Amino acid sequence: MSSRNAMNQPTEPNHTHFGFRDVPENQKATLVADVFHSVASHYDVMNDLMSLGMHRRWKRFTIQQAAVRPGQHVLDVAAGSGDLAKSFVPLVGKTGSVTMTDINESMLAVGRNKLIDAGILHNVHYVQADAEKLPFENNYFDCITIAFGLRNVTHKEAALASFYRVLKPGGKLLILEFSHPTTRILKKLYDLYSFHAIPKMGKFIAKDEASYQYLVESIRKHPTQEVLQQMMLSVGFEDVDYYNLHGGIVALHKGFKY
Repeated sequence: MSSRNAMNQPTEPNHTHFGFRDVPENQKATLVADVFHSVASHYDVMNDLMSLGMHRRWKRFTIQQAAVRPGQHVLDVAAGSGDLAKSFVPLVGKTGSVTMTDINESMLAVGRNKLIDAGILHNVHYVQADAEKLPFENNYFDCITIAFGLRNVTHKEAALASFYRVLKPGGKLLILEFSHPTTRILKKLYDLYSFHAIPKMGKFIAKDEASYQYLVESIRKHPTQEVLQQMMLSVGFEDVDYYNLHGGIVALHKGFKY
């Protein structure tokens, strides 16, 4: 089956996409977990290589848009290696807090170790949790972020509803995610690079070509900018907007709970 045909294949009832594969919904979380257990130790190096270092600029923009203040409580979902959380800790100060969650214990350990190595020992909480069923009280967090994690969630609407529940009125959600290029030429160039170069990088650096093939495919299956915007609106977020970064290769969606 060609990549183009696989991208357009409908899923069976109670099935979902794992990259271009059609799998039972109850298997996806385990398959995604296997990917991130495999890549955890090379995660930061591969991010730098795959994005040519641009992921750092995208994350800085996300932090600017978050505009968190001292005393606020921030939740970073699918926190991975902790880049966003590490930047939020000094912004919330001694009276605030940052909570890192990840469904994958290997990735959460990488993030925790990074913050500890940086001397960040206070006002940070580490919770292994499913984004679809966050174990926090209602109306608690001032800001929620998720960077490059939503595309791996099986039921995205459930995760968005979970974010909405634990967010305070007046709080904001920011979703940074690989998205869909806005021009045909850029899309063609991006496809050539991602499908041919990224899996080979994974094979050479992380000794795991298959996991990076999945990561590339998962980007193509992620909702478009407009569809994700409507999904956020459908669970209650308001004033939802998005910023296309580098021609839509990445998009930052922002919405508020009033």
